Amino acid sequence: MTSSVRLGADRHFPARPIPDTAVSSLHELTTADGAKVTGVLRTIPGARTVVCLMHPRQDFTHHVLVPELLARGMAVWTQGTRSVNNDLNLLHEQAVLDMAAGQVFLRNSPFDHVVTLGHSGGGTLAALYHQQSGLPPGRRISRTPAGRPVDLAGADLPVPDAAVFMAPHLGQGVLLERLIDPSVTHETDPLSVDPELDPYSAANGFADAPQSSTYTPEFVAHYRAAQRARIERIDAHARELAAEATAARQRFKRSADVADRRRALAPRIITVYRTDADLRGTDQTLDANERPYGSLFGSRPDLINYGLLGFGRLSTPEAWLSTWSAVSTHADFLRCAPGIGAPTLLVELTGDQAAFPPDSAAMMKSFGSGDATHRSVRGLHFGGPLSPGEPAGSSLAADVIGAWTAERFPLAD
Repeated sequence: MTSSVRLGADRHFPARPIPDTAVSSLHELTTADGAKVTGVLRTIPGARTVVCLMHPRQDFTHHVLVPELLARGMAVWTQGTRSVNNDLNLLHEQAVLDMAAGQVFLRNSPFDHVVTLGHSGGGTLAALYHQQSGLPPGRRISRTPAGRPVDLAGADLPVPDAAVFMAPHLGQGVLLERLIDPSVTHETDPLSVDPELDPYSAANGFADAPQSSTYTPEFVAHYRAAQRARIERIDAHARELAAEATAARQRFKRSADVADRRRALAPRIITVYRTDADLRGTDQTLDANERPYGSLFGSRPDLINYGLLGFGRLSTPEAWLSTWSAVSTHADFLRCAPGIGAPTLLVELTGDQAAFPPDSAAMMKSFGSGDATHRSVRGLHFGGPLSPGEPAGSSLAADVIGAWTAERFPLAD
């Protein structure tokens, strides 16, 4: 091994161009709680069905599926949340309000059918939206896990006509629970290691890349229990910090003391080191599929784990509890999916490094829709080809999505 090995994942690959007949328009929307969000509508002549692509954290404006869906006769709406590309304070409950603004806009547009398409973390946001939009207003979420009021009951949440998922994982929090390194012994020291839990120690079954590691069932069970315990410890810290800020706000309301106002405003940032340590990234026999060695972030998780990249590295206490905590978040795919009553399509990518075969099986069992379809295509998590020279997974998925949607809704005049 040499230090010159490229660490990053191959997320970018040649995509189909936007059709010449497509017309694009930019729209600024106001959410029910007064936030501003933007979306891009791309349509083609005669399109009657519009597909909504949205992610809680990322900008999907140029998502690889956009030209693929346009080429198959569908209009495409890509929208950001108020926290796009800056998830320091990402609250999924607010992201539902952001998505609702887009759904209201699309219902007032000249389309007959609105279909949500959740890719990766966008899948759980879409599932949460479907769940909440299908509930009577009085049963909707009224507070974030940290206790902040959120008025989903008073918002217009149009119910989409169908739900499509491509390579959805089980939620940011559930994903992080499998990625977080439980061998960290001191949360303020990124190099602290408990050797009995170190996933990158040969004594625990690790083999140098790209050879697959071999972890024993006993180590896997011990490791996963320790991952859960670390999440619970960070949860407890987050709740303590959130409670301090809440108490300061309440004191300020009573006293108008500027010192309390400062305490309420002072940022409390949680730093979480080493979050690229999923055992499945290095032991390819665990939840086996056709994935290559490595993680979503690259081919050397044993190094990337110690770097800057990774999920949930910096967040406010509220954002941790709302988005990154498998214990506290409302955005849990398997808890939300029973609330999806619309026709549902799940497209699994056989080389996925974030959503694994057991996850897809659990999702299919959890859907509340009586019309739920599962299809598998060869490809990587971000839609790239599984092997050089093969079609992109995104293109194969678009074939499935286009055919499935056309069976249910006329795509064009």
